[in-house]
Amino acid sequence: MSKTRRISCLAAAAGAIALAATACGAPEDDSSRGEVPEEAQDCANYEEFGSFDGETVNILGSIRDQEADEMTAAWAFFEECTGVNVEYEGTGEFESDMKVRVDGGNAPDIALFPQPGLMSSFTADLVPASDAVTALATEGWTEDWLNYGTIDGTLYAAPNSSNAKSFIWYSPTFFAENEYEVPTTWDDLIALSDTIAASGVKPWCAGFESGGATGWPGTDWIEDIVLREGTDVYDQWVDHSIPFNDPQIVGAFDKAGTILLNEDYVLNGTDTISSTAFQEAGWPVVDGECAFYRMASFYGAMWPDGTNVAEDGDVFAFQFPETNEGDNTMLVGGEFVAAFSDSEATEATRQYLASEVYHNARLQTGPWSTAHQGVDPNNATTPINVLATQILTDPTVTVRFDGSDLMPGEVGASSFWTGIVEWTSGDKNSQQVADAIEASWPQ
Repeated sequence: MSKTRRISCLAAAAGAIALAATACGAPEDDSSRGEVPEEAQDCANYEEFGSFDGETVNILGSIRDQEADEMTAAWAFFEECTGVNVEYEGTGEFESDMKVRVDGGNAPDIALFPQPGLMSSFTADLVPASDAVTALATEGWTEDWLNYGTIDGTLYAAPNSSNAKSFIWYSPTFFAENEYEVPTTWDDLIALSDTIAASGVKPWCAGFESGGATGWPGTDWIEDIVLREGTDVYDQWVDHSIPFNDPQIVGAFDKAGTILLNEDYVLNGTDTISSTAFQEAGWPVVDGECAFYRMASFYGAMWPDGTNVAEDGDVFAFQFPETNEGDNTMLVGGEFVAAFSDSEATEATRQYLASEVYHNARLQTGPWSTAHQGVDPNNATTPINVLATQILTDPTVTVRFDGSDLMPGEVGASSFWTGIVEWTSGDKNSQQVADAIEASWPQ
């Protein structure tokens, strides 16, 4: 189950369901919904992809509802100008549906994989990226991103959307009223948390409840901290070159615990974390009942109706502080465009989805962010997506994909989640949780 799709109200039942903003209590206005930009409506932009007489390309993904409508709008003029008929199907059971489809000889022409690890399990059926797709991908993304679409040295998939996950939400209004400054280091974050706690306000909101996926927001906490201890440690942890109960990982739990297990910090008490729905857990920030809420950029669509999400508004976000001076890291999630067909129409569609034209158009058809180097971040339809895209397209930012999405399912979508719940509830300490998760790692 991918955390990139755990952002819907039904995330507990189907982690691959995409965000339907109106269903999650977000504003039901169209202020963040745009149209395909005028330049993307010019058929001259599509001549390089070829001409096809009504050939159909099937795409399967986990994106659904309003977000799917906004995505398909971004390729409407590609269809009109090239003649390709793109038929998109969104599913809330992407992982299981993919296996059924491939095993039954009914694979889609293209699949939007939210998990590089899941994609690699279909390597024998995938069509490697052509020279043209490889050239577009190499031009459009940094090496960090390309590595997640590469299997055994061969590029199979260019990235699609990208989520900035290392965000902490706060209230610029609350900060201005109290003359607080956004912390840039972990020590600054703790010092400010102490100051806020001393003022009588709980500095942190936290909520890890997500039905059958309860615990996943806590895995992001651990991943953010491990990443900021060092990318080498993070990589070794994710691929199990070091065990899950390595002292460095246990230390990351302990470090996260200085916030999450601190009764002076957490609104309503630490024992409520695993029973508080993550979708609503950050809302008290708006009312000044807590100061911080750690959650990815997609949370911008989850604030209550009427919330001004802007740098000078009711709420906004800043990058999770670094531990080591000079580091600039970001935990990310996203989809990858992989193909099971080598038809010319499929190839043309892959090229378009890897192009600057598509990514700039998609930024303008609805709330979205991308790591494509050729886009103008200001094309994004919301301030938080502008910020996320600025960070994601900054070549000086070191990115690492969500660790639990790269780990075996028995760990990343099971024992890691339950371990977080046991840890925040006080049933097990950091060492005991890490030991139990290590024991669950498949041999």
